[in-house]
Amino acid sequence: MKETLLKSAENTMMKTYLPYPVIMEKGKGVYLYDTEGKEYLDMGSGIGVNSLGHNHPKLTKALKEQAENLLHVSNLYYNKAQIEAMETLVGNTNFDKVFFCNSGTEANEAAIKLARKYGQMKSPDKTKIITMDQGFHGRTYGSLSATAQPEFWEGFGPMVEGFVSVKFNDIHDFKDKFNAQVCAVILEVIQGESGIIMADKEYIEAVRDMTEANDTILIIDEVQTGVGRTGKFFAHEYYDIEADVVTMAKGLGGGVPIGAVLCKDRYNAFKPKDHGTTFGGNPLVTKAASVVLNEVIEGNLLEKVAESGQYLEKQLIRLKEKYSVIKEIRGIGLMRSIEFNIPSKEIIKGCIEEGLLVVGSKDNIIRLLPPLIIEKEDIAKGINMLDKVIGLVI
Repeated sequence: MKETLLKSAENTMMKTYLPYPVIMEKGKGVYLYDTEGKEYLDMGSGIGVNSLGHNHPKLTKALKEQAENLLHVSNLYYNKAQIEAMETLVGNTNFDKVFFCNSGTEANEAAIKLARKYGQMKSPDKTKIITMDQGFHGRTYGSLSATAQPEFWEGFGPMVEGFVSVKFNDIHDFKDKFNAQVCAVILEVIQGESGIIMADKEYIEAVRDMTEANDTILIIDEVQTGVGRTGKFFAHEYYDIEADVVTMAKGLGGGVPIGAVLCKDRYNAFKPKDHGTTFGGNPLVTKAASVVLNEVIEGNLLEKVAESGQYLEKQLIRLKEKYSVIKEIRGIGLMRSIEFNIPSKEIIKGCIEEGLLVVGSKDNIIRLLPPLIIEKEDIAKGINMLDKVIGLVI
């Protein structure tokens, strides 16, 4: 059966990804199982999506009950699950308004439009948006244009105008390019796709000071870092600042496709017909989001992530001390990366063969983004598997 399915996939799937020849069939907790029954310790969680792991009893139960009741009604009407999820987000953050969509790239598209609308309410020339080099905000045109990595643009130009790239963590470059035409700054305080590169606290504080002084919106992309991934609900909480707008997705739905934009009342520039989405905020996905939010906020998952993250860091440091091919260990909470001074492709392949799932980044980095529910014994198991693979590869 496996070979038949793989052949069918080869014949029918657009090659936007190059999946490994593994067909996943089911999951339980922090483990996945393929069609041949092989077990995999999932330390990638669907690129940071499966925050509660696989087949979480509360999430599965809620989705079944919601599916039996109501799947979709559109945004022409309210639905109870949507309202409950919005109440939870507003009630547990510093934001006042919520817009639900389907993904991180859509959340960033909406935030870009919101910022441009707000800027042009102040001045017709206030349209520029500053972005960070090596940042990543998505693959649709607005968010792709905000992604200051030309390798992602190749073959898709021209990009949307009005984006200005600055060097990440270089406040002098930021100040040189900042002017009265800038309506917004969009950044990740931890650049996930580029290998978990953390912003300097002084840099973020300086950016925040400048945006506040010039009525410029600070958009923080928390698509990968949000909903407890780092041990705090939002990663920017580590920087002792408040954002004006935050974008979310990935772990918010625990596996169902949902994105969100949160903003403060002052920046809520949208009026009816300015923006929209057919599926955004439907009952199924917002019910899932409520379960995830309640588990993270009420279930003490933040404390667990912080503790598990410290344990994971110690284990990674042990690996670095053992292997000279490891150049650097980075990250916080359950968002960690290992940068090698050799290509990481064979290490990733070896991990899959060993029964460990990790996420690649660039050509020489792997990311560890396990479910937030992972226990120390599973972390230890995963690091031991990685240890074995590195030893075999080098």
